[in-house]
Amino acid sequence: MAADTPPADDVLMAALAARDLSALAALYDRYGRLAYALAYRILGESEAAEDVVHDAYISAWRGAATYRRERGNPRGWLLSIVHHRAVDVLRRKTAFRPAPLEVAERRAADEDTALMAEKNVEQQTVRLALQALPDAQRRTIELAYFGGYTHVELAALMGVPLGTVKGRMRIGLQKMRRALEGTRA
Repeated sequence: MAADTPPADDVLMAALAARDLSALAALYDRYGRLAYALAYRILGESEAAEDVVHDAYISAWRGAATYRRERGNPRGWLLSIVHHRAVDVLRRKTAFRPAPLEVAERRAADEDTALMAEKNVEQQTVRLALQALPDAQRRTIELAYFGGYTHVELAALMGVPLGTVKGRMRIGLQKMRRALEGTRA
């Protein structure tokens, strides 16, 4: 191997677990742009995406010893950290915040209150069905539907074969359908 050949990801992960700061820098140089693109795609804000990537790399530094090659490649591991951080930020931003009572009193009554309540219950039911899925199926569906990724992009992003992505989508959606049909019965 030539001296200017960059080290393999597994070598960098071992160095990172041994607290080698240059390994963190090398992983950032290698995957930082991709990590930022993922965070930006989920959040739609550059500053928030930068913060997520920063937090994800700190988390990778702290948790490098927990990385297991048999569970996936370093690229997928890093991107899953970024994904989870970005989704957490998105959830915090969109969390329900009750309006002060005075604001509610000034608002005109909505004629479709019952319809809105029904829609809210349906949305909550879908969220619960999604959360009940195994992590890999849930992440695949979230990235496809909320992140706008194609099956091919998901396969590359998650570091798995295209058939695995399609299978996760199909099985996950079938499980959600059964769960939703069970609530309507």
